[in-house]
Amino acid sequence: MNTETNHAAAAGAVSNLYTLIGGADKLREMVDRFYDLMELEPEFAGILAMHPSPTDSSRDKLFWFLSGWMGGPDLYISLFGHPRLRARHLPFAIASDERDQWLRCMAWAMQDVGIAEELQQHLMQSFYQTADWMRNKAE
Repeated sequence: MNTETNHAAAAGAVSNLYTLIGGADKLREMVDRFYDLMELEPEFAGILAMHPSPTDSSRDKLFWFLSGWMGGPDLYISLFGHPRLRARHLPFAIASDERDQWLRCMAWAMQDVGIAEELQQHLMQSFYQTADWMRNKAE
């Protein structure tokens, strides 16, 4: 079983993260806050530079991906097929700094939209595993 499959299986093992987070509306709010912070805060300039401007398509793709990953509708897969996360991110130089920017931005977004603390901790553990696996650049 590959790492992406492991993460998806782990997400499904919890009583449906999609429902626990508050469904589509709360997930969309979290994703939009994530990209708002990325665009507003200078500390996230490194990861912002990897995204097209405007970030509308990136917002949608993350929302669609997280929907299925959290046990909700498999929107991303229905539109694009298997996510192939690592392969899709190979064109971008991702080291620990970029990983940490992404994680900090997501943690901040979850706090801002009021995701329950216990759920934030669970999600951050899973996000860390995936973000760390995405690194493709020597330190």
